[in-house]
Amino acid sequence: MAPACSRTNSLHVAVIGAGAAGLAAARELRRETHSVIIFERGTQVGGLWVYTPQTEPDPLSLDPNRTVVHSSVYDSLRTNLPRECMGYRDFPFVPRNDDASRDPRRYPSHREVLAYLQDFAREFKLEEMVRFETEVVCVEPEGQKWKIQSRSSDGIFKDEIFDSVVVCNGHYTEPRVAHVPGIDSWPGKQIHSHNYRVPDPFKDQVVVVIGNFASGSDISRDITGVAKEVHIASRSNPSETYQKLPGSNNLWLHSMIESARKDGSIVFQNGKVVQADTIVHCTGYKYHFPFLNTNGYITVDDNCVGPLYKRVFPPALAPTLSFIGLPWMTLQFFMFELQSKWVAAVLSGRVMLPSEDKMMEDVTAFYAKRDANKLPKRYTHKLGECQVDYLNWIADQVGAPPVEHWRAKEVHGGHLRLATQSDTFRDKWDDDHLILEAYEDFLRQKLI
Repeated sequence: MAPACSRTNSLHVAVIGAGAAGLAAARELRRETHSVIIFERGTQVGGLWVYTPQTEPDPLSLDPNRTVVHSSVYDSLRTNLPRECMGYRDFPFVPRNDDASRDPRRYPSHREVLAYLQDFAREFKLEEMVRFETEVVCVEPEGQKWKIQSRSSDGIFKDEIFDSVVVCNGHYTEPRVAHVPGIDSWPGKQIHSHNYRVPDPFKDQVVVVIGNFASGSDISRDITGVAKEVHIASRSNPSETYQKLPGSNNLWLHSMIESARKDGSIVFQNGKVVQADTIVHCTGYKYHFPFLNTNGYITVDDNCVGPLYKRVFPPALAPTLSFIGLPWMTLQFFMFELQSKWVAAVLSGRVMLPSEDKMMEDVTAFYAKRDANKLPKRYTHKLGECQVDYLNWIADQVGAPPVEHWRAKEVHGGHLRLATQSDTFRDKWDDDHLILEAYEDFLRQKLI
């Protein structure tokens, strides 16, 4: 455990965002006796899990002056991991059998996740801390404190001073778009998955989907029910890749696109050519903090946010500025909770951070290891196989138990099924013994 001291501070803390990360942060901060205000530009808690049929006027979301829609959730979305391993540690994500409107499936819909977050906010009385329909316009240092300028729904600006700011604004709003040679003269339509909701607009079309991870796989299969053909382009595949995928008679997997031509054709690296109507970019998102002014100290370089100690604290601005929820390919809600416990304990003085120099040494060593392993900068915040070590390190800082055996096994198996059984993984599994272990754990702790 990190060094601790008996001194405790009660600070005035701003949390930006009332999604899953912001709710976890607010709860842990209040548990440490901090006073908290959550800024939320939407009308309810839930962040990206608040579904809306509305999309942005620019289908690729490249226009910096566009009207931004926060959510990227599509109508058919279900979770990528089993519900019992997804939830906050002391508030399990279990079926609500007393409510017929709820989704009891192990891999439930986005509506069930939103309902769970609403339950969490209600249980811990978090909504009383939220300023809804209030957008954070600017966050900048003010001496040893932080000045936040916000704008209410009626256009009124307000400046306030806080001791600390916790950034929880999510990272599924600013799309990354693939570079395709010749795309400027290609006559078809393009859309990013951020603006995908339902398959109906693709009826009878030939569609090329770029990207074959979670959203790419989901959206491809969603579209096959109405489209003439769907072709997936994936840069992780060998150049000769060409195969018909199981579960549909109109779905093919290719290597990456070689070029787009002005006659409407798409040429893949495997030599195959298709006449396509639409390209759907399922190519991920950029970290984006348009409100944050740190005089250039915090940068986003090829989707690497830095410098950050353990992906949370910027050394020169710690501990009063922190980020919750940047890592991906991990147990998101569980990680939000642990990161929030760490931030809250550091701010109260119960847990100490290393010196600025020591934190920067750690960041530099982390980047050196990343570069030595030839990982692109855009994978800096990917956890994957190292997630349990990362989560256990933070747990140790705050004296929390390590990741449970069943939870670690479930997430590993869940990611494996996602990668190898993309058409069936949400409805077929072979780890019922882990479900039993999880529920026995919940019962033992009297959590259900």
